[in-house]
Amino acid sequence: MADTFVTADDSGTPVLRVRDLEVTFTTDAGPVVAVRDVSFDIEAGRTLAVVGESGSGKSTIAAAVLGLLPPNGSITKGSVMINGTEVVGLSRRRLQPLRGRVMALVPQDPMSNLNPTATIGRQLTETLEDTGTTKGRETGKRAVDLLAEAGISDAADRINAYPHQFSGGMRQRALIAIGLAASPQLLVADEPTSALDVTVQQVVLDRMQELTSKRGTAVMLITHDLGLAADRASDLLVMYRGDLVEAGPALQVLRNPEHEYTRRLLAAAPSLASQRMRGTAGLQVAEAVTASPDETAAETPLMAVRNLRKVFPGARRGLFGREPDVVAVDDVSFDIPRGHTVAIVGESGSGKSTVARMLLQLTEPTSGEVLLEGRPVAISGQAEEIAFRRRIQPIFQDPYSSLDPLYTVFRTIEEPLRAHNYGDATQRSERVYELLDHVALPKSMASRYPAELSGGQRQRIAIARALALRPEIVVCDEAVSALDVIVQDQILRLLVELQEQLGLTYVFITHDLAVVRQIADYTCVMERGRLVERGSTTALFDTPEQPYTRRLLDAIPGRTLVTGPED
Repeated sequence: MADTFVTADDSGTPVLRVRDLEVTFTTDAGPVVAVRDVSFDIEAGRTLAVVGESGSGKSTIAAAVLGLLPPNGSITKGSVMINGTEVVGLSRRRLQPLRGRVMALVPQDPMSNLNPTATIGRQLTETLEDTGTTKGRETGKRAVDLLAEAGISDAADRINAYPHQFSGGMRQRALIAIGLAASPQLLVADEPTSALDVTVQQVVLDRMQELTSKRGTAVMLITHDLGLAADRASDLLVMYRGDLVEAGPALQVLRNPEHEYTRRLLAAAPSLASQRMRGTAGLQVAEAVTASPDETAAETPLMAVRNLRKVFPGARRGLFGREPDVVAVDDVSFDIPRGHTVAIVGESGSGKSTVARMLLQLTEPTSGEVLLEGRPVAISGQAEEIAFRRRIQPIFQDPYSSLDPLYTVFRTIEEPLRAHNYGDATQRSERVYELLDHVALPKSMASRYPAELSGGQRQRIAIARALALRPEIVVCDEAVSALDVIVQDQILRLLVELQEQLGLTYVFITHDLAVVRQIADYTCVMERGRLVERGSTTALFDTPEQPYTRRLLDAIPGRTLVTGPED
């Protein structure tokens, strides 16, 4: 797209002006152009969202603007001007004074972008000192003020905490405080809330919006969440395979997309208006049942939990006793009907993943029991464990860390077959290729390693591995949260198709309620270890009974896209 996109009129100098940007990477196979002919402006006080699937070039644009391209990447054409100053071609020495004071970054993962060996306060004061914002005693006071402005309560006490002592939302707010410490004119926020649940995401984004509005900061928001872009951005760029394919005011583009790719992104994105996915076989779901999944049928549910409770002992306090015990799950009961999908949702710390681990017999309950076809699950030896593992398998969140990088795809899928003494080598080979076919991957993929696969391909391999032993129940723990919307849509549709073909029962652990509406027949809502609401997904979304459930639903991004902006 060669036309220049300007987020406001041309009467003043924009904070960021990008013209005809081209970024090229040097590879063993030759030069690869990752971004082509991209032009846009961002005015002070406005937020520009850059959206697109993985590999579209959106993060490459951010890195080019900030002068943070890797050694094999370079700007081979075009101009990047910040406050009228050309930054393309500036040496690292000349770029350094601009970082923090003129342009700053809020990165995606706070655990890998905060120094685990330094206190939050030290990391804030280093930023203030390095940018020359404050000196001497004023630095410590300003660090406390910044943390308080970012929404951290008891900032004077929390300032001496280490990153691992903060929750995910608190760590992200600390990164925002660091990014805004020197009041930069441009803030680049690269997927700043992708790992957070919806209510924490809302709090973090509210705080970032409040702080940037107060300072008149121009914001470039890199995201794959179209709902978030609709709610938070004034303007929008849509990237596809390195090209800028559509641009304009955010709501205008998202409500009336002109480019086919933008329409495809919108069709794939889960939202408040999403409906339950159906596969080609047309599985009929008992939607008439609204009270709870316990009442779906007279037959015994495939799996159930009764009065499940898990208490973790408090950490030791040196020689002076220990912290109070933590009640992670408190008196939880629900059924999992055969052939259906039950979602367990809630904020971080609600206990949903602990319930999943107890279903999988990876964590022992303090009290209560897990029932399989009406009988308590009792694993007293290897034979019982092998029999149980054949019937229930997990799919984990991160396809990048759940696959062994030293195993080929074939060996990865074959591993559970070997562990359970499934057939001979020929039979195992036949089963591996059958599973690749199930997840719509070619046989040629079998010789590849995880590093040679995309995120979506890796998650398909994880699904194939989970299905190797023909389980009846699959526990999906945030199984699509690390994927962009188009790949996420493909994986969800694959799971629905496999459910219909193989009669699978799913337990879906997630913080993304928009995805729940697409995939789940029934939903259990957890808050601080307790089950506060349950029922059919349709009824729960349309007529939630509990204030907590309504708060979760209200926090789903994209409400402005569905209902229009509030007056």
